[in-house]
Amino acid sequence: MLNTTIKTLIYVALILIYAPSVAADVMPPDWRQKLSDQAWEENSRHAAFQDREIVEDAEQSVLEIRVPYAAEDATLAPVTIHTKIPQTDELYIQRIHVFIDKNPVPLVGIFDFTPASGKADLAMRVRINDHTYVRAVAELSTGELYMVKSFTRARGACSAPPPKSIGDSIANMGQMKMKLIGDVEYSKPNLMQIRIKHPNITGLQPMRIGSHVHPPAHFVNTLSVDYNGTPVMKAILTFAISMDPSLRFFFVPENEGTLTVSATDTKNASWSSDFAVN
Repeated sequence: MLNTTIKTLIYVALILIYAPSVAADVMPPDWRQKLSDQAWEENSRHAAFQDREIVEDAEQSVLEIRVPYAAEDATLAPVTIHTKIPQTDELYIQRIHVFIDKNPVPLVGIFDFTPASGKADLAMRVRINDHTYVRAVAELSTGELYMVKSFTRARGACSAPPPKSIGDSIANMGQMKMKLIGDVEYSKPNLMQIRIKHPNITGLQPMRIGSHVHPPAHFVNTLSVDYNGTPVMKAILTFAISMDPSLRFFFVPENEGTLTVSATDTKNASWSSDFAVN
């Protein structure tokens, strides 16, 4: 009787060990991508764009997106969006939606641009909760929609406990650091990097490993940029943006002046900072 019980336990253990790999062998190689596409269609596509036509991937030449093949740190995954048309008064990208299909909230942010941006490129760090496509949908000033996507492998970022440095982010909340990448060039697109101290709590994460207490969501939810009073870019953001939000974007200074960045969070706190361009 004892030997039979031991054999049964060993058999069950072997099933638990090998079943996932066996299941993976019988699944089509792109099954995770198909699940992501399904999530996009069910959760985001119609809600954001109704039945509007979207030109996708190889059929479009407006933008491209870069994400890591596998994120080393799912809470700090880099996403870069490159655009292939200049921002002019006649034609420009007026909005970019960024989505992570398998996140609890798929929308990362909605970024509005003006011709004063020069380029509608973006770079940011995001939380990725599962193997998923990351998508960018660009809307032109003429109304056309263009989409690009890239698949990445990551897990658990939205529910991962924050690092110990969250204490510094809370203590210095709202402090901004701005840096011009390279020397200023007037009448041309200049690349700016901004970082805002903020814990960007998702509401899904315990404050430490083993804890069952989840503090409510608290994150930067709006951002606006202007140069000498002229709007450059504004954004609506979600908790998919990593702790201490970091963004890169372009702006066109016609002459010396001041770049002003303003932000708010979900507790109605607000901050603003100026950067002198000369």
